[in-house]
Amino acid sequence: MAEMESAGLAEAVAPGEAPKGDGPVSDRQGLLQHSREFLDFFWDIAKPEQETRLAATEKLLEYLRARPQGSEMKYALKRLVTGLGSGRETSRPCYSLALAQLLQAFEEIPLCSVLDQIQEKYDLQKVKKAMVRPALFAHLFGILALFQSGRLVKDQEALMKSVKLLQVLAHHRNHLQEQPQKALVDILSEVPEATLKEILPKVLKTNLAVVLSSPESLELFLLARQKVPARLEKLLGPVDLFSDENIPKLVDMLKVAASSVKKERKLPAVALSLLRLALQENKFTRFWNEVLEQGLLKKQFPPASFLCFRLLGAALPLLSEKQLQLVLRGAVAQQYGEHLVIAKLPERFRFAPEMDEYVSAFLEGTRDDPQQQLAMLVAFSSITNQGHPVVPTFWRVIRFLNPRALQDYVAWLRGMFLQPTLDSLVDFSTRNQKKHQNASVNSPERTVFRLRKWIILRLVSIVENSQVEKESALVQEVARFCLFHSFFETKKPTSQIPETEQKISFPLENRTREVVCSAFFSLLQALSTQFKQVPGKSPNGQPWIYHLVQFADNLLNSRNVVPVTPFTEQQRQAWDRMLQTHKELEARSSEAKATAFQHLLLLVGIHLFKTPAESCSDLADIQACIQKSLGGKPRRTRSKAVDAQEPPWVEVMVEILLALLAQTSHLMRQVARSVFGHICTHLTPRALQLILDVLNPDKVQDEEDSVVVTDDADEKQRKTKAPENESEDGSASEAEGGEESSQEEEEEEEEESDEEARDDDVDQGFREQLMAVLQAGKALDGEDSEDEELGDEAMMALDQNLASLFAEQKLRIQAKQDEKNRVQKEKMLRRDFQIKVLDLVEVLVTKHPESPLGLELLEPLLTIIRRSMRTSSSKQEQDLLHKTARIFTHHLCRNRHYCHDVGNHVEALYAQVERLVQQAGRQADSSVALYYFNASLYLLRVLKGNTASAPLAKTPKKQKAKATASEATSCLDLKRVTPVYSSALSAFLTKRNSPLSVPMFLSLFCRHPVLCKNLLPVMMQHVTGPTRPRQQSQACLLLQKAMSMGELRRAFEGCEWEHLIAQVLGKVTENLRTLGKAQAKAEQQGELATLELLIILLKAVRQQKLTVDLTPILTLLQDLQPRLQQNLQQGAHSAGSSRLYDLYWQAMKLLGVQRPKSEKKDAKESPSDSQGPVSMKRKKKGFLPETKKRKKRKPEEAVEPAAMPVADGENQPPTPSSGKKRRRRHRAKAKASAQSQASGEPAAKDPTPGTHSTSPGPSATPTASSSTPAKTPKLQKKRQKLSQVNGDVPIEPAGEKLQKGLPDKSPQPTPPQRKTKLPLANGSPSPSVLRSGTKRKKVPPKKGAN
Repeated sequence: MAEMESAGLAEAVAPGEAPKGDGPVSDRQGLLQHSREFLDFFWDIAKPEQETRLAATEKLLEYLRARPQGSEMKYALKRLVTGLGSGRETSRPCYSLALAQLLQAFEEIPLCSVLDQIQEKYDLQKVKKAMVRPALFAHLFGILALFQSGRLVKDQEALMKSVKLLQVLAHHRNHLQEQPQKALVDILSEVPEATLKEILPKVLKTNLAVVLSSPESLELFLLARQKVPARLEKLLGPVDLFSDENIPKLVDMLKVAASSVKKERKLPAVALSLLRLALQENKFTRFWNEVLEQGLLKKQFPPASFLCFRLLGAALPLLSEKQLQLVLRGAVAQQYGEHLVIAKLPERFRFAPEMDEYVSAFLEGTRDDPQQQLAMLVAFSSITNQGHPVVPTFWRVIRFLNPRALQDYVAWLRGMFLQPTLDSLVDFSTRNQKKHQNASVNSPERTVFRLRKWIILRLVSIVENSQVEKESALVQEVARFCLFHSFFETKKPTSQIPETEQKISFPLENRTREVVCSAFFSLLQALSTQFKQVPGKSPNGQPWIYHLVQFADNLLNSRNVVPVTPFTEQQRQAWDRMLQTHKELEARSSEAKATAFQHLLLLVGIHLFKTPAESCSDLADIQACIQKSLGGKPRRTRSKAVDAQEPPWVEVMVEILLALLAQTSHLMRQVARSVFGHICTHLTPRALQLILDVLNPDKVQDEEDSVVVTDDADEKQRKTKAPENESEDGSASEAEGGEESSQEEEEEEEEESDEEARDDDVDQGFREQLMAVLQAGKALDGEDSEDEELGDEAMMALDQNLASLFAEQKLRIQAKQDEKNRVQKEKMLRRDFQIKVLDLVEVLVTKHPESPLGLELLEPLLTIIRRSMRTSSSKQEQDLLHKTARIFTHHLCRNRHYCHDVGNHVEALYAQVERLVQQAGRQADSSVALYYFNASLYLLRVLKGNTASAPLAKTPKKQKAKATASEATSCLDLKRVTPVYSSALSAFLTKRNSPLSVPMFLSLFCRHPVLCKNLLPVMMQHVTGPTRPRQQSQACLLLQKAMSMGELRRAFEGCEWEHLIAQVLGKVTENLRTLGKAQAKAEQQGELATLELLIILLKAVRQQKLTVDLTPILTLLQDLQPRLQQNLQQGAHSAGSSRLYDLYWQAMKLLGVQRPKSEKKDAKESPSDSQGPVSMKRKKKGFLPETKKRKKRKPEEAVEPAAMPVADGENQPPTPSSGKKRRRRHRAKAKASAQSQASGEPAAKDPTPGTHSTSPGPSATPTASSSTPAKTPKLQKKRQKLSQVNGDVPIEPAGEKLQKGLPDKSPQPTPPQRKTKLPLANGSPSPSVLRSGTKRKKVPPKKGAN
């Protein structure tokens, strides 16, 4: 096929080129008649990108619609037919689809002609053996293209030819497999009944055995049975597919069909057709039981099992309620449950998402039938693995439930929780479970526990799912159900409490109540998210937790209900006081603080049922704090708290909040965060210190933290639940992964043996004990000879001693490992607790940033960042680091609001600034030093924003006067902070590896320009002298950025700025003496930084019109020009030398000396000249064709059409030879102008023609001339005006100008600079040519010629 494509496509590569040779042009494909755009469509159609293919097809159709009668249509058909047999398998469907769209768009093209063209192009009788496969696929894809066009069904002749051709292709199964039969079935399924009656005898065999020989033949039979049953009965007679004789054949056909769609993972059409036929003939039960359950499932073939699962999902909308019960309680459903359990193992295919789509489609289609929906959910929920349902507790399909069906489903779940009917479950055990588990494990109690655990989690997930439409009564019903069965039990049924009227068949165990308790608090968290109640969910607009507390109070006061753990008298008093305090807070419910305290009080109160002892003490402290916080203001004073010898209420509340954060409840975390946001305005230094002590790693590690002990208690509770959970959810996966678990045990034993070997190497005590045992065992025999063996008794005794010794060693190793795990777990708990406590810090700096206590957070946060940077290996450490850095950077340092009342802490702030800057310089990591440096800048901002004395009550006039003199009254004393930053800057410019960086000081300079002014001497000191090259370049960079700031310029008065410029220029001049002698990379960077600093200084002199003597710098730079040019020509450090040379000429341009044209040209051509003949050969090899050259020269011809007749003397179109002559003249004129600039005055200072020099051009050093050449009257007048504007005499010598300040004395008017842009865009050699007199003399003749 590659030969076929090459014949049709090889000449399409370059259609515009004429073929070489003297003979006639051979264009068999007609490519030369078509454009490049048209031919590219066919290349794009075969590309793998779908968007490219579709776009190319659309463009091809638009192109052909514009030329319906042209030769393009014939060529397009020919190319698409050729592409059907392409050697690339991925391009055949692309060409087929394009051909189908072409035939659909142009109905005047006869289908028979296209089919004849395909058969002529790929004649199966004449094609070579190597081209048989592409030819077969060309026929197949050609017929599919005719069918996809939608016209094949309407064309009787083409249809008959296609059917015959498909029958011929069906014999080539080695290449096409069953694709021709599938295509035939697809085509016949679209034809009318009359046509099908006519075609059916030709395509369907009259023998039933042949019909049942392949899935395609069976599918064709089922199609005829559905559309033309009478005609089929005439051909085959009455046929019963579900007879005892045909059922094994049907099973084999379905197995073959299942294996054929194994990769596609879809339901075969023949299986669905059989299902519809079984339903139509009322033989569904026989089909399901004998064909699927007794047939396919017994094959133990995974594709066959997946076919049964897909058929189960597809049959759901077609079945009645009775048939649903049959299907969902049979072997297929049980096999599906086993698959769900096995699929939990890694690297297993999971069918659950596909089944969820089937169930979702069924529920969505039966929204108006709640009974069908309920039957479906109950059936799937009854498929259990040893009591545990296989469907997940959070099942997304319930979002399609009807509200009535949802309510009935919740009632069924509650009934199954109270009275489990195990006989109604489709329970199973996997093969590995039956093999490894004992019979005692499968007890009814364990099954009931697993079922109840799943049910309670399913109830909670229904309430938590926001996508499920549910009423408030349903939510309240589920919440009351969880609360009642968590902490209460019925003593006597009563109609006032509906929960007591429900009987329990199996008594609730303690582990079941623990699961229900955990689910209840999870539900409470979902109902109380962000303390906001969802409108319409809770009656009377009260929070859900309030209604639950009221319900619990009614249960406590009822005689018919008793708590599982009765309250003591103290706990009952705490409960009653909590309700009384809540009533008092309701009177002040308009205050946000009161609402937060209400929620905290109710939440801790309801925890009395879970942790009564701790919650009782917390309630007493919370009530005392609430009374003090909402009481009179004198109670909040520190003096009274000290006199009463009790801590302030804020400190007590902070301790309570820290204890709440220690719990694993996310709801507690939210409540603590909200309450702290209301009390942070009353925070005291001692209360803040309680928070900082938790964040301080040293204190946490040194002291025994009560919070960690509390979490350890929770961990113990989890450990007591662990065996149960393992026996519940993990039993199936453990049983299925028996082989994997055995492998893991072997690996653990190998690891333990390795650890023992390592411990043997280092444990000298064990080694000594081992030697003693061996010596004692040898002495038992009483023989000293080493050659004799030990006796049996001695050997047995030695074995026992060794076994006991190694057992003790193993216990010691296990104890060490347990201790290591305990320490690691405590560390994780500590980090998790610190992350939670950071919530309080974030609330403080966000809601109360003006508090002076925020300044005390700087160093603790920096300590956390510094320590976490060292040990940020685990994800928990990284989370702690990221959260701390975010709070420090975004909420503290970058906050718009900050403390404006530092009081008497000014001296402490100055000391803290010095300490932070010193610590920044001592860090090993530059990123950590950046945090410390930013903290010092934040303190400078605080000092600058505070006044020196406390403000008094002033009149508006005095306030206005204060606003104007804010800088004078600021607490920031630059004289005190300058030495701190000066020493830091000196260390940065002196040390080899300093953690400080240039951006840190630039940030300091931008915020405090006056401080930058004080630090300028330090930077100037390190520009020259024995400084390292790297530090020297950094000093130049700092000076460069500092001198560019406008704020720094405004900080100088009078002539100070001009003197500073002169001093820096002197330092730069001293550095420039060694310009061009750098060898190392750091020295080169220093030279570049020096030149960049010089350019900044020269720009400042020009723009600000300063009087600075620039003659020494100009003379020095002129002397350095030969050295730099020599370095550039020699190629030493080519990249650095070229950059250095460019900067050099930028500085010279600012001094009034233009770079010669010839040097610019040499600099551009030097890389190509240095390449040698090899590069020239490569360049010549890739030349463009003539057509491309003409296209590229069109803009030049359009710009200069009038110049060529003058130059050539003839009014003719330009030729290549005339273009070469014109370019030679341009080069000659450019060389002459460059020589004139090299020997005369710089072009920037004199736009008129100068005197030509006889000295050689490129190597001449440009200098400033003291004489002015003659000028035309018009240019003289223009020059005088410019000179008068600048305040000097037009004919003043250049040397005097440099002494007074060159930038404002050298006229560089704007119009000439604007004119230079046009020639650059039009291809002129250089802007300096326009500034010479030679170019200006050519302008009048051009205009006259026109």
